[in-house]
Amino acid sequence: MPTTLQAFIQALPKTETHLHVEGALPYELLTAWDPSRYPEDPPFRRANFRYPTFPDFERTLLDNALPWFTSAERYYEATKVMFAKHVAQNVRYVETSFHLPVTQFINVPGPEIVAAILAAAPPGLEVRVFAGMLRSDISGDLRPTIDQLHTWTNLAGVDLHGFEQMPTEPDTAGVWAKLRAAGKVTKCHAGEFDGPGRVREAIEELGVTRVQHGVRAIEDPAVVRLAIDRGVTFDVCPISNVRLKVVHSLADHPIRRLMEAGVRCTVSTDDPLCFANSVTDEYLALAGELSFTHAELARVAVNGWEVASVSSDLRKSVLEEIRQVTISADHSEQR
Repeated sequence: MPTTLQAFIQALPKTETHLHVEGALPYELLTAWDPSRYPEDPPFRRANFRYPTFPDFERTLLDNALPWFTSAERYYEATKVMFAKHVAQNVRYVETSFHLPVTQFINVPGPEIVAAILAAAPPGLEVRVFAGMLRSDISGDLRPTIDQLHTWTNLAGVDLHGFEQMPTEPDTAGVWAKLRAAGKVTKCHAGEFDGPGRVREAIEELGVTRVQHGVRAIEDPAVVRLAIDRGVTFDVCPISNVRLKVVHSLADHPIRRLMEAGVRCTVSTDDPLCFANSVTDEYLALAGELSFTHAELARVAVNGWEVASVSSDLRKSVLEEIRQVTISADHSEQR
C-alpha cells in the first residue's frame, strides 16, 4: 500500500496523452552518441531555465532532435528508451505524435515511422501514434501526404501544432472532418501562446474534442463553458507551461480552476528533451506547488483513462485499480 506521496503517484496507473516524439528524445542517447556536442547537463535542461520565446524553444528542440532522427530505425531506438521510462513510472498508455514534415526531411514514408514507434512499445504499454503538423502544412508541399492520412491503418490520429500565432488554413476544418469520418482522433494545440479565441476556434471550427494545452481558456469563462458543454479534454503540460513562460509559476497555473469548473484535464510532459521532466515530476509538481490531494491526483489519472483509446474492459479495470490505490493511500494517511 502506498504510504508516501511518491509511492502513491507510482502506484497510480497513469497515461501520457500529450507527447512529441522528437521532443521526447532521451537526451542521454545524444550524450552517448556525441558527448562533445551534447554535454550531460546543458543549461536549457535545468529547472531554472526559461525559454525567451517559442521560436527560441523550437530552435533548441530542432537543433538537438533533428540530427538524431534520420531513419525509421532511429525512431525505434529513441522510443524504445522513451517507453521504458514510461513503464518504470507505471505509465501504461501513451499518445505520442511525430512531426510529419520529417518524412520529407529524411525521405522515409510516414507509415514506416509509425510502425517503428509501435514496434518499440513493450508489453503492458498501450501506444497510439499521431501525425503532427504545422498550421501552414495543410496548404503546402505536405498536402498530398495529408490527404492520404485517412488510409494509414496504424495511425491513431492527427495533431495541429507549432507556432500558435500562425493562421489556421481554411481547408483544415474539412481535412479534420474527413479524418474523423475515417475513425481518426483529431487534436489541436490552442490556448498556449495565443488566447482563448484559439481554443474556441479549435472546438467550433475544427471540431476537436482534444485540445493540447488549452490553459488560456481560463481567460474567458464563455470558452471554458464551451469546452465543458462539448466534452472537450485539455491535455495539459504544467512544467512546459512554466518553462515556456505561459504562466509565471506552477502556483499560478489554472489547471485546478479548469478542473473545478468541470473541464477534463490530463497531465503530460510535452517535450522532455527540452524540459528534463517526467510524468512523475508533473504529478509531484501538482502536489507540491498546487497542493493537489490524493483525490485530485487520482482524478487526473482517471481523466487520462476516460479519453484513452482502449477497450471498455481495460478502462474499467484500470479505473477500479485507481480507486483501490486511492482508498489504500487515504487509509494509510489516517493511521
